[in-house]
Amino acid sequence: MKYLKVIAFTHKQIDLNELGCLVLCNEAVDSRLELVKSQFDIPEIFYLATCNRVEFIFTADQTLDKSFVRSFLKVLHGEYLKEEQLDRVIEHCDLFEQEEALNHLMRVSSSLESLVVGEKEILAQVRKAYDYCREKKFTGDYLRMVMNRVVKTAKEVYTYTNISKNPISIVSLAYRKIKALKMCSNSRILIIGAGETNQNIAKYLKKYTFNNFFVFNRTLSKAQTLAKELGGEAFSLNELAHFDKGFDVIITCTGATEPIITKEIYKKLLNGEESNKLIVDLAIPCDTAQEVVQNYKVEYIEIKSLQDIANKNLQERYQELINGEAIIEKNIKEFRPILKQRRVELAMQDVPKKIKEIKETALNAVFADEIKGLDENSRLVLEKVMNYMEKKYISVPMMMAKDILVNND
Repeated sequence: MKYLKVIAFTHKQIDLNELGCLVLCNEAVDSRLELVKSQFDIPEIFYLATCNRVEFIFTADQTLDKSFVRSFLKVLHGEYLKEEQLDRVIEHCDLFEQEEALNHLMRVSSSLESLVVGEKEILAQVRKAYDYCREKKFTGDYLRMVMNRVVKTAKEVYTYTNISKNPISIVSLAYRKIKALKMCSNSRILIIGAGETNQNIAKYLKKYTFNNFFVFNRTLSKAQTLAKELGGEAFSLNELAHFDKGFDVIITCTGATEPIITKEIYKKLLNGEESNKLIVDLAIPCDTAQEVVQNYKVEYIEIKSLQDIANKNLQERYQELINGEAIIEKNIKEFRPILKQRRVELAMQDVPKKIKEIKETALNAVFADEIKGLDENSRLVLEKVMNYMEKKYISVPMMMAKDILVNND
């Protein structure tokens, strides 16, 4: 774990709206990661972005400090981040190296660091982020081993503690808020964005009898897929400004960097209606312009408003945090010798090939004439002896090296 690094920007130290400035748009992820890999000589990297954290997990020789983070962010976001923004996020970022980095990854994946402790969505998000970067060849053998252990640990935490008993995710918290308002099941619901968060909250709503859905998304096909599941209608995001069927609820969660629901668009969506409306905004940064919240009759639910519930939940599950931490500590201890053994395997992966080459040289060059003089039975015996010695010359040094490395620092 000597070279494992994590740069983490989270809701604990950074304002959620500011955190949103660090999110890479989907179209830029590949090119930006390629850029930092080459710029900083980073062998392996993956990028995680959720509603309340942005993290970069990578391997590198460089010292991880605020100076490195500044250079790193300038390569990633140089043309977007203002100098004062850069100063603020760097001041409040978290840096982890070696076992502390592994411990952090395990805590995140086990939801010990989540806004709502015990929500399982984070493990799926971490795996999805890693799998994407693995498929794009941004990661290799080292992060493969790390992530296998991280996933194993998280599953143990969810299985052997009560940390996920009656889990309350951001989605379920938002749904409970909606349910508490006792809205009619035929309420007109506009869903803006067809990503995982909106898919989940929409399924909650459909399950509990809501049935009047209109789905908007930048990619129309994704809107159509979700609308089909909900029995609703699908529209491209561009059509939002011209929608004239009215609404009772807006649920929005997109990756946009600027508000989707501006004052002008909201006025058109109202279509002359003056009744109270509900907006559930789960995007980071928010999809709703503040002028909408301030100037119209709106019940507004966003991630910040769920913070108090999350904090209360954290206190109630404090004992489970301790149990989860014990499982993490055990897994880190178990992983140390496994990682060392893998280092030996990689260091000695060419040994079998070299030994085969030596054997072939001996048989076909150095002692070729002598072997030709042997009878068939003698050649068979010699071949058996050589094959036996080849196997031993491969396995014995490997086992000795593993034993020395694992048992001696």
